[in-house]
Amino acid sequence: MKTMKRILIAMIALLPMAATAQKTSITVNVNGLADGERIVLRETRGGRLVPTDTLTPDSRHNIKVERETADPLFMAIGTTREKSAMLHVLLLPKEKASMSVDYLPATDFLRIGSVKGSKNMELYRQYNNLIADVLEDTTLIAKLPERMEQLVGENPAELMSAFLVTYFDNAIEQYAGLYREVRDNLISRYPDNGFVRHLDQKVKALGIVAGMEAPDIALPDTSGRVRRLSDLRGRVVLIDFWASWCGPCRMENPNVVRMYQKYHDKGFEIYSVSLDKERERWVAAIKKDNLTWPDHVSDLQYWNSAAGRLYGISSIPATVLVDRDGKVLARNLRGYQLEQKLQEIFGQ
Repeated sequence: MKTMKRILIAMIALLPMAATAQKTSITVNVNGLADGERIVLRETRGGRLVPTDTLTPDSRHNIKVERETADPLFMAIGTTREKSAMLHVLLLPKEKASMSVDYLPATDFLRIGSVKGSKNMELYRQYNNLIADVLEDTTLIAKLPERMEQLVGENPAELMSAFLVTYFDNAIEQYAGLYREVRDNLISRYPDNGFVRHLDQKVKALGIVAGMEAPDIALPDTSGRVRRLSDLRGRVVLIDFWASWCGPCRMENPNVVRMYQKYHDKGFEIYSVSLDKERERWVAAIKKDNLTWPDHVSDLQYWNSAAGRLYGISSIPATVLVDRDGKVLARNLRGYQLEQKLQEIFGQ
């Protein structure tokens, strides 16, 4: 929870301004407040969530917030108490949502009871209830990361997930796959959204780490046929970045050949990406070093290799070991370390 608060201001600063406004609203039924108690509304101003209004529930305990916006609307509500917990609201343009909220004085928390009209707010309700459960029973805190991972993992295409996934920012490398999955689901749909842009920056800064899905590569082989890394799904794959001009790469090749011969029949493949510039030298090196596997690819762009840039390759030889589900197991395993890992996977 504290992690999300620390980065909230930075993400809000990235939220875009509206272009063509459309009416968006939410009605909140608030129960459990003392008579006359009011609700503070916070909205983005100058890149920060700041109080903009104080709302008094009507005779039916309802407040309504209505705005005209062309972009997803982000705001927060809370009580007038000094350290009031806030409920974050994320609505898509034209949505007319409603939700019921119960104020819990024992924990000074607003618990969401029901949501209508917004998938993002229904997702937030589930998060909100997880936090409320922990506040009421602290023994549940040990299970919270697992439940949060499941919640976000089951809803990677909802914009709210770009906000909720930041719960894991203190352990981002451990949850790198989850970050990438959410980013990949949202970046084309919401390229200008502040939360998504923040998430994209996080993923790009991560590079390729264990646990994340290996980005797909599609490059031509020596005959011009495009070969995809994803076509090898179901096998353990060593992505081997090398080049004919790289002395250490050529010295490592006999060990790579030995591993291929030893484990290929058990489900091991090699996907070799060359950073060569000249096709003839690349092909000759494959033949001379007896690299008999079929998946040799290159765009012959040297250090500008598309695959090299995608995987953040700044020196070779470099390897990425990928499991049968396409998830990264380890980076830069060579020699004895590679053999140990393959023995662990396949047995002696």
